[in-house]
Amino acid sequence: MKNIKNTVIASLLLAAFSMSSCDYGNLNQDPDNIVAAPINQQLTSLTVNVGFFAGSDLNRYSSLIMQQFSGQSTGSKNQTQDYESYLITGSDQNNVWSSIYATILNDAENIINAANTSNSPHYSGVAKILKAYTYQVAVDTWGSIPYSESQKLAANTKPKYDSDQQIYTEIVNLLDQGIAEVSATTSSSSPGTNSTIFPGTFSTTKNNWIKFANTLKLRIFLHYSEKDATFAKSKIDALINASAPFIASNADNFKMDFVSAAGAKNPIDQFETARAGYIVANAKIVNLMNTKTDPRRQFYFTQYPAGSGLYVGAVGGAASAANNYSKLHTYLRGALSGTAYSGAAPIRMLTFAEYNFIRAEAALRFASPGDAQAFFQAGITASMQDAGVATADITAYIAANGTLTGTSAQKLEQIITEKYIANYGVVLEPWSDWRRTGYPAITPPSNAVISFVPRSLYYPQSEIDLNGENVTQKAGMNVKVFWDTRP
Repeated sequence: MKNIKNTVIASLLLAAFSMSSCDYGNLNQDPDNIVAAPINQQLTSLTVNVGFFAGSDLNRYSSLIMQQFSGQSTGSKNQTQDYESYLITGSDQNNVWSSIYATILNDAENIINAANTSNSPHYSGVAKILKAYTYQVAVDTWGSIPYSESQKLAANTKPKYDSDQQIYTEIVNLLDQGIAEVSATTSSSSPGTNSTIFPGTFSTTKNNWIKFANTLKLRIFLHYSEKDATFAKSKIDALINASAPFIASNADNFKMDFVSAAGAKNPIDQFETARAGYIVANAKIVNLMNTKTDPRRQFYFTQYPAGSGLYVGAVGGAASAANNYSKLHTYLRGALSGTAYSGAAPIRMLTFAEYNFIRAEAALRFASPGDAQAFFQAGITASMQDAGVATADITAYIAANGTLTGTSAQKLEQIITEKYIANYGVVLEPWSDWRRTGYPAITPPSNAVISFVPRSLYYPQSEIDLNGENVTQKAGMNVKVFWDTRP
């Protein structure tokens, strides 16, 4: 049974990966006509595409900006070195935008419509939760984007742009709807192993979807912390005091599992295999972890030189010498056999570790329920357990580094720095935390083409060309998302 399941998933992953590199043309029309497919197949496609999206282009952009990855080469300059220097153009955004609008959101809308017709609220609930997650990532990347008029297909091929702040409100509404629908007592059909995220018997996995949706709301409310701390506190406290279930262990992590099969490996590993030497570990995160002799290093990075026990990261703008640095390792690429990675590592999107750091920050800054110190240590523990660190090493690390000390600002820096390390490879969120708090401190690389760390990305050139009535290109990447009020 396992082999049959993996074969099916592998073929679906291969199809999704092939689609992700296509030029979709009009992004408001569905290129796959997947509306005609059975609803269970549509959900498989949706969950596969969400996983690929979270581990692909936007993951690289944000990880390079936040100096978790470094762009490198063994010869002439390449695209990752450009991205690390902040040379990220509108044309670079075309593929990720099409993945969002022409694939993921259209898949979600088709499922919602089909589920409404067939009285299958379990399907529409899952689709709404995934739709909300996708919009959260998109808003935090670009700011104002199409929302109310998107997914209309031929009825509206030039959707207006909605306020990013208003979309955030709508995202929370979508999550509430999703929770109610996955909780419905009757549904003509329900997801099962056809979902590649939280697969299994729906009577059990629906709880995972509910926990994820509530935890995503905590992430969203925390993003308001600098713009409106009173609002952030009231929403976070209300959700906690209502006894809402949240991600409660690493088993609940919102992640996409991949398989070790051609075309079905995770997108980080696929990129690494196809473009060896384009990405290495960045000196920022490596040095932070070296300072504390962090036991996650052996899972996060390769050693350089091999067998030395040393971990060496590259500084942005360094001369091309990719083979002189630690590379991405098993945590992001899967088990290593000889010189080949399995590619079966999951793409992590929201984890138990992040949940604990959210609660730690809320307790510290807003006196929200719970103890900041306890949540801080729980976040470190969850991250290390997920990486495979031995219990004794976790205990030793927490004894040395697990106590919040100093001023409130210094304690916040400790929380966000540990969250930054725990969220290694998580799309966008380390960048969002930096934009909110300024932690960890990031200095533009020596070869940066602009003098500041980007606060958002340019709109895709395809939107400027095809939907110019509703959007003009940003003056620069210093244009901020609505919740980003830090100087």
